[in-house]
Amino acid sequence: MRRIRNIKHIKNSKAIVPDTSVLINKKLTELIREGKLDKTKIVIPRIVIDELQAQASRGKDTGFRGLDEIKNIRKFCDKHKIKLTFDGTRPTQEDINLAKKGRLDALIRDFAVKENATLITSDYVQALVGEAENLSVMYIPFDISKKPIKLEEFFTPDTQSVHLKVRVKPYAKKGKPGDVKLVYLRDKPVEGDELKSIIYEILSKTHKDPSSFIEIGKHGAMVVQMGRYRISITRPPFSSGTEVTAVKPIVKLELKDYDLHKEIENMIVTGSQGILIAGPPGSGKSTFAASIAEFLSKKGKVVKTFEQPRDLQVGPEITQYAPLENDWEKTAELLLLVRPDYTIFDEIRKTRDFRVFADMRLAGVGMIGVVHSTDLISAIQRFIGRIELGMIPHVIDTVIYIKNGKIEKTYTLNLTVKVPTGMTEQDLARPLVEVKDFESKRLEYEIYTFGEENVIIQIKEAPKKLREKVEKVITNELGRTGKDFQVEFLSDSRIVLKVRNEAIPKVIGRQGKNIEALERKTGVGISVEPIERTFKNEIKYFVGEKGAMFNLKVEKKFSGKQVDLYDGDEYLFSPVVGKNGNIRIRKKSEEGRKVLRAISSKNLRVMV
Repeated sequence: MRRIRNIKHIKNSKAIVPDTSVLINKKLTELIREGKLDKTKIVIPRIVIDELQAQASRGKDTGFRGLDEIKNIRKFCDKHKIKLTFDGTRPTQEDINLAKKGRLDALIRDFAVKENATLITSDYVQALVGEAENLSVMYIPFDISKKPIKLEEFFTPDTQSVHLKVRVKPYAKKGKPGDVKLVYLRDKPVEGDELKSIIYEILSKTHKDPSSFIEIGKHGAMVVQMGRYRISITRPPFSSGTEVTAVKPIVKLELKDYDLHKEIENMIVTGSQGILIAGPPGSGKSTFAASIAEFLSKKGKVVKTFEQPRDLQVGPEITQYAPLENDWEKTAELLLLVRPDYTIFDEIRKTRDFRVFADMRLAGVGMIGVVHSTDLISAIQRFIGRIELGMIPHVIDTVIYIKNGKIEKTYTLNLTVKVPTGMTEQDLARPLVEVKDFESKRLEYEIYTFGEENVIIQIKEAPKKLREKVEKVITNELGRTGKDFQVEFLSDSRIVLKVRNEAIPKVIGRQGKNIEALERKTGVGISVEPIERTFKNEIKYFVGEKGAMFNLKVEKKFSGKQVDLYDGDEYLFSPVVGKNGNIRIRKKSEEGRKVLRAISSKNLRVMV
């Protein structure tokens, strides 16, 4: 195939017919200025004009670029004694409908044959078909993929983003997360022609560079992923003026660079988890997500990503997926066949995104989602209403809040059945989601349904005066029972009283009379737990029920002894075994609800 480097053929041609690709590439004006097309006739088919006009009407930069090239060709023609004409018929509606199948390109080739002219094109397929038809073809490749473009000149190693707009001085955000400054790059505003040239270079490189692609293409808006750069291009009427915003990650960190709790690392490696990474824009959420992806991949896990645009900085062994046919559900269906261990869902925004995330997690896939939120609890709130409240802890195990590139706080979620904090009536017990601080295990939020509304209650620390009063009352009351005890405030209306195992029956009293009296004096609800957290020996039991009571049956030799009941590793309470090895618990009591939950989850343990 002949290339532009051998120019003699063009000078000997009687006429030249350019197609849309070579006009968009602006190669003809370059050849005219160099005098390589002197005394040559240029015939532009009307089909080409109409196609460029249609592209410009749809807001595509290629259309504006091609029409601008024709205007420039007119200016140079007289000076270089070049005859410029427009000829041919306009495309029919059928031709337009078949444009994607190559009808317009075929008509341009037919026009070149009719004019006995050389077809000049930058479209490789068009040139290949022309030669197959024995047409005189000149192929002018435009390879910009390895050359730096002007946009890249605005970036420095510490530049996060560059913002270019017509008649506005170019500016950039520089610095690391938490220390970002807005800096003007020069005093001269960006002119329209300069911005058009930058946009064209971006699109040209995107078409040639295998690591670049157009993620979103709409009327007046486009998002391009060009290597490490994520570039948004907008123009009127979508925006008030033509604007280019380019973002580039400035750091690539490993998981060890974050102060992530070792227990969380072990959790995500040993099993599938549902993790949310939350934080405001530009806080470093995606950088942290990429570090987790790399960490899991090195641990032998199969990791995939859901991204649009695909800008996570991950290794080649991690495949990055876009929405299949603009639908994440279709991507999820395909991904389940691939069977990944973990999927990183970058930028969960729409309701369908949240539902796809939940469906994938409930299917057993480890999911790590990135969500924009002003605070940590807001990330959880965004799931409420999109999936059932009771399903949220099954979808999200952990929420990690990133701010200024660092882990600021971590929450864990747990579904339980109990009386919400601040309420006292046992009949108000209901399923609720507990949100606890991962480090301290302190309950910070409760989420539950009250009436028809979903309620999020922040559990505030008890006031100092209340703490002093409660501790003083308990000290006076338990002085005769035993000195070893601890008081843990869950809120300003509920505490956990931890005492020695042998003191628990005396603290609770027969039928709970002692603990009820203590609750009246302190004014708070009290849960009693053993101060010793070590397990004894686990014994066998049988579960039965009769009327309003649960009956746990153990061996007769334990009659009269105190046993400890656990829900997995969580202590419940310490009843005394009755005659014939029976432990009777009222169903509608708080203890009964705890036992029911433990039995339902098959986690009830009896220790002695």
